[in-house]
Amino acid sequence: MDERLKVYDEKMRKTVEYLSSDYSTIRAGRANPHVLDKIKVNYYGTPTPIQQVGNITVPEARMIQIAPWEKTLIKEIEKAIMASDVGITPSNDGSIIRLVFPELTEERRKDLVKEVKKKGEESKVAVRNIRRDGNDAFKKLAKEDVSEDQIKQLGDELQKMTDKFIKEIDKLVDEKSTEILKV
Repeated sequence: MDERLKVYDEKMRKTVEYLSSDYSTIRAGRANPHVLDKIKVNYYGTPTPIQQVGNITVPEARMIQIAPWEKTLIKEIEKAIMASDVGITPSNDGSIIRLVFPELTEERRKDLVKEVKKKGEESKVAVRNIRRDGNDAFKKLAKEDVSEDQIKQLGDELQKMTDKFIKEIDKLVDEKSTEILKV
């Protein structure tokens, strides 16, 4: 692969990776510890990721358990979960916090699929913007004694790369939509 293309390949790859990690935080009826990834707990005045203040397990298909390493953190963890957009009220027994995921309604599933498709479309736009930036950069190469054939070849390679990443995004959207709609 041409060195000039690697930059754009890396940017497109990061866009797809970001979408994939973003999708892992969307709950699809089953308990997924990744829904807690963006939650920060006030740990002695410092916002700390929830994974760093306790042990997170999934004992059942629709339940997440958080066992804080310090019992005094239970209230802080509950407060952080309530303030987040997870949409689940935590319950605790004094030592363990439980998050029970309710079965998603049909309407909520459809809303989640719309959200998934919207995020997928935003990622496609980002990939196309990267392609546009690449094509603009390649056109400027004409001033640096690069032949038109080479510039056209770079543009063609960039288009193939764009098509590949757009297909990956479509695949991610389809997989997540299917996962959400599966009852």
